[in-house]
Amino acid sequence: MEDGSVQFEVFPTDMHLRRIDPERNMRRFYRMTVQPDLFGGASLIRAWGRIGTRGRQMVDVHSDEGMAVNALMALAARKRQRGYSL
Repeated sequence: MEDGSVQFEVFPTDMHLRRIDPERNMRRFYRMTVQPDLFGGASLIRAWGRIGTRGRQMVDVHSDEGMAVNALMALAARKRQRGYSL
């Protein structure tokens, strides 16, 4: 039964960050997603680049979803220190 309340994610598996600075002509994105793999582990898929382009992509393989989420959170914290926001 649904009561209309909203459930917030404690451990997000998807995050999209942006860094926009018009004075420096900077419009960047950084997207991270945790997805299960076929062998019981999880992959952290990272994509980054200039907004409006395909950008680059990298896949980091982890032994379980918890470790992949921890890597996502640590990477998101570093990106926020560099000026990226949600």
